[in-house]
Amino acid sequence: MLEQKNTRNLPLFEAMTIAAQAITEVMNGRSLTEVLDQLDAHERPIVQSLSFDALRKWVRSHELIKQFVSKAPPIEVDHLLSVAIALFLRDGSEGKGYPTHTIVDQAVKACSEYEKTIYAKGMVNAVLRKISQALQPPADGPHYPPDPIPMYVPAWWRAKLKRNYSKVWQQILFAQAKRAPLILRVNQKQYSREQYQTLLNDAGIESTAIDSIAGISLPSALLIKDPVPVSELPGFYSGSVSVQDAGAQLAAYLLNPQAGDLILDACAAPGGKTAHLLELADCQMLALEIDNERSKKISGNLDRLRLHSEKVKVVCGDAAKNVWWNGELFDKILLDAPCSASGIVSRHPDIPFLRREADILSLQRKQREILNQSWKMLKPEGLLLYVTCSVFPEEGEDQAIWFAQQHANAVRLSAPGQLLPSGANDGFYYALFRKNGP
Repeated sequence: MLEQKNTRNLPLFEAMTIAAQAITEVMNGRSLTEVLDQLDAHERPIVQSLSFDALRKWVRSHELIKQFVSKAPPIEVDHLLSVAIALFLRDGSEGKGYPTHTIVDQAVKACSEYEKTIYAKGMVNAVLRKISQALQPPADGPHYPPDPIPMYVPAWWRAKLKRNYSKVWQQILFAQAKRAPLILRVNQKQYSREQYQTLLNDAGIESTAIDSIAGISLPSALLIKDPVPVSELPGFYSGSVSVQDAGAQLAAYLLNPQAGDLILDACAAPGGKTAHLLELADCQMLALEIDNERSKKISGNLDRLRLHSEKVKVVCGDAAKNVWWNGELFDKILLDAPCSASGIVSRHPDIPFLRREADILSLQRKQREILNQSWKMLKPEGLLLYVTCSVFPEEGEDQAIWFAQQHANAVRLSAPGQLLPSGANDGFYYALFRKNGP
């Protein structure tokens, strides 16, 4: 497949309209990823950037809306304002921004092009001009301090963080309010990290090696200083490299696949960890996913990485049940369990808007069902790696303790436990067990 850039550009006012509509979908309970997946290739990058920024800066933008709008505007106007204000609030670390007059002009044009907001052109123009002046006062005038916590999380979420991480809960929120870095995993079946860095340098893309996380060596991880579209990454479409958080890359190394191993990836979509295991060893792999559409993404990733073979099966099925299973025991099982995703908010800023406190208990029950079922499918002396992209102990250490108490033949081995979000990794939890006897 030829690597090529999409030359079509979406006008800013159109992107602002679509981003505002996407945010409305989120507030109605729909995943932003699902919404963005419906966009055309030339639309997605800018719409994703705008909607992500608006959600990250939700608290501050709505403080300003309340200050300069006497009566709460209809949601369509509110969400358009939040997109525009987020552009005002960009700092130098977030790339080159737009001039103030451009933001105002394009927001007003967005109003005029959308039936539900056309009446609000004058108000949007006036409000945005006032806010821009307030955010850029004269040198001797009053300045608005930055938010103590710039990103929205529900009260119950904040309480959990305070209770479990009393000394660092604010740092967690600060880390997750920033744009997530672009981190790559080099396909070592094609290139060493050093070889691929040479290709990046030749393409004018600066990279830094991430040598380890939590004391575990990561020979394939690269951080891209200035993120670029994947289409600009050398060999991306021929499988030379994947986008994968450094914390997520730990999974394959902890499971340590060997040639001939029969491995189950129990909740596999979109297939990043499945692919990483196959890059490291010539093993037999069953990638299981409950959602048929998401299972197609696994196959797509394996195709791009040239990892499909007769040894690899992608199966649609529920990991909490055994109706899909042929009875053959696995040597190793990777259980990246469904969870709150509270550890990957920097990559999915819609998550705090979508989660409810009751979800945690429901997810915990589901995790236990899958853990118990997976254990039945594991060979004696086999390994099970439990992973969640969560920072809540109910989905991490509490589950590991419960599991060890429930299964006398479960021997807990060394693993990182809870990783908190940082500049190099998202928040993940890891627990590794060996099955001691049947």
